[in-house]
Amino acid sequence: MVQAPNRFFSDRGRGRDEDTGGFSERVVFTRRISKVVKGGRNLRFNALVVVGDGQGQVGVGLGKSLVIPDAVRKGNAVARRNVVTIPMKGNTIPQQITVKKGATIVMIKPAREGTGVIASAAMRAILELGGVKDVVGKTMGSRNPINIVYATIEALRQLRDPEIELARRLGRPMPTRVQPETEPEVQ
Repeated sequence: MVQAPNRFFSDRGRGRDEDTGGFSERVVFTRRISKVVKGGRNLRFNALVVVGDGQGQVGVGLGKSLVIPDAVRKGNAVARRNVVTIPMKGNTIPQQITVKKGATIVMIKPAREGTGVIASAAMRAILELGGVKDVVGKTMGSRNPINIVYATIEALRQLRDPEIELARRLGRPMPTRVQPETEPEVQ
């Protein structure tokens, strides 16, 4: 039996992935805004877009326009300008962090390998596109996806790599992440 679509719930743009220029794009949230004026209603659209390379770079942007595709394009451009680097410890984050944005409180905890990303849809989009594979996230207070996304980005911005932070505090030279050298191929 084919189930009729629920008229009270729409996907609101969730789950659309697109790969553009090294960054993957995901539309987290779209909504229609109406402004009541003398002659009727003026309709506009908002699109909350997350971009990431899957290797520690992630950005978020809110685009606004008269049509959804333009709003998504503008959100993508804003997200690319606001890219944050996530300090990683293996496949997770280095420490637990809690951030408040508006009435939304976001808590992100590191998790053991194999746990996966356990978080709300808005938080999951950022963490997955940022390349974090094992993490637990909790949202408290307001569940507004825009505030959740901005609070999550702020939490990731505040994270510090423990080795670099320790070296900075002790006045030691910064540790460099040396990639293992590969042997040149003999032909």
